[in-house]
Amino acid sequence: MIIKGQFIDIINQQIFPASVEIKEGKIHAVKKIEAAPAHMILPGFIDAHIHIESSMLAPSEFAVTAVGHGTVGTISDPHEIANVLGVEGVEYMIDNGNTVPLKFHFGAPSCVPATSFETAGAEIGPDDIDKLLQRPDIVYLAEMMNWPGVLFNDDVVMQKLALAKKYGKVIDGHAPGLKGEDAKKYIDHGISTDHECFTIEEAQDKLKYGMKVIIREGSAAKNFEALIPLAEEHWENMMFCSDDKHPDELIEGHIDQLVKRAINKGVDPFKVLQMACINPVRHYGMRVGILNEGDPADFIIIDDLKNINVLQTFIDGIEVSSNKKAKFSTETPEIKNNFNCTVKSKSAFQLPLEAGKYRVIEAEDGQLITKTHIFCLEESTPNFESDTDQDILKMTVVNRYTDSAPALALIKNFGIKEGAIASSVGHDSHNIIAVGSSDAYLKQAVNLLIQEKGGIAAVSKNSSKVLPLPIAGIMSPLSCTEVGHAYEEIDAMAKEMGSLLKAPFMSLSFMALLVIPQLKLSDKGLFDGSSFQFVDLKM
Repeated sequence: MIIKGQFIDIINQQIFPASVEIKEGKIHAVKKIEAAPAHMILPGFIDAHIHIESSMLAPSEFAVTAVGHGTVGTISDPHEIANVLGVEGVEYMIDNGNTVPLKFHFGAPSCVPATSFETAGAEIGPDDIDKLLQRPDIVYLAEMMNWPGVLFNDDVVMQKLALAKKYGKVIDGHAPGLKGEDAKKYIDHGISTDHECFTIEEAQDKLKYGMKVIIREGSAAKNFEALIPLAEEHWENMMFCSDDKHPDELIEGHIDQLVKRAINKGVDPFKVLQMACINPVRHYGMRVGILNEGDPADFIIIDDLKNINVLQTFIDGIEVSSNKKAKFSTETPEIKNNFNCTVKSKSAFQLPLEAGKYRVIEAEDGQLITKTHIFCLEESTPNFESDTDQDILKMTVVNRYTDSAPALALIKNFGIKEGAIASSVGHDSHNIIAVGSSDAYLKQAVNLLIQEKGGIAAVSKNSSKVLPLPIAGIMSPLSCTEVGHAYEEIDAMAKEMGSLLKAPFMSLSFMALLVIPQLKLSDKGLFDGSSFQFVDLKM
């Protein structure tokens, strides 16, 4: 097979008319010719850090949509399903991903459970990590989010890092806000990347100490605008990722969107494309071709460097997508789960409060970090439900793995005036998280998810909607289009109830993420991620 077009030679920073000859799935020859069609040939895009589970899709269904946007490979951390099902969950992702042509590269989840301050469905210890890292299809040790354990030489953390070094596997990082000597010490343990930088100063600090910075733009955390100014100088040590991408936004685009935005901001296109197509392949040793002779024939055809419209995607020399339509079929994914709690009563969500000052989780739109807001309650109450005038709502985290009393806290910036939203996509342990204006609404939303054994739900005075997620309580067996449309409906309902957040369900899923500062809630209680300890609701 011969493909002709304008060949983008990213490494040598040149574009020329060429014919690309493909034999047996590999690049046989690239030849300069006098004239060729105007469309452009370049390596495919790589998502350098993603939790496929957060798309609410099985890997096979994720691939159907992603290839249409020119994605040929991912660096995928199966941390989410591992917290539910352990090693069995990791194997599920690998097996399902192998049924489609997109080149998933899975890691060994380093922090399952992420902390000892929450209840997860499984544990992956050093012996499990040892076995996983010996597998050729496990290419790295996934994000080491226990940065305090690294700084203080926690024995289990050190064992996992040593195993990655033993097997020559890349170690991914996760250290939001870490700078100075602490950042240097973290990096000196062999941790080579971070996708959690949310200020340019933090990213510069980590780059200075030799770490590669991945610019993240997901459905909840959006750091592109803050970090893209670094690309002009540091492109050789930077990449792009989505981290967490909801299905409605995946339909609209993937890494192709970041490439277009960066180029349209004036960043040198060759530098942008090296970040999107070359750097991840080299850093992780991916089995993805970059259009060198002898490489696997993984490449895309776009219209031009302004619009970045992906016309065709090829993987191993086979056309897998044309005009954003996948050219392969998928099988119905297997259902596996771990969901054992029973329905809750309204009284389980009662929260008696004395007059005084209380800590409130203050959500930040477009960020995983939160702040602490102080709420003054003037009179004692046998059961505080909400103060919608001040946008103070009740939040709960319900242990999904066994029956126990729900944890309760207060939260701000979700904006719901009447009703509740709930999700069993709750990083990291994927317990049920809900926010609502009354105990009755909380009960209804939580019980919908318990009955479905996972999903997202919204309830109001006149309506209730649920999107079931029966695969580990976090993924659907349906297509991206089906899940995306159902998600759009339930997302719209949350906004009709008053939420001003761009992605209320994605934001909700991070309100129990203890490893991201500052104030969060686990099934065991209110947690300060800055001091890494539980705190009282009342000050």
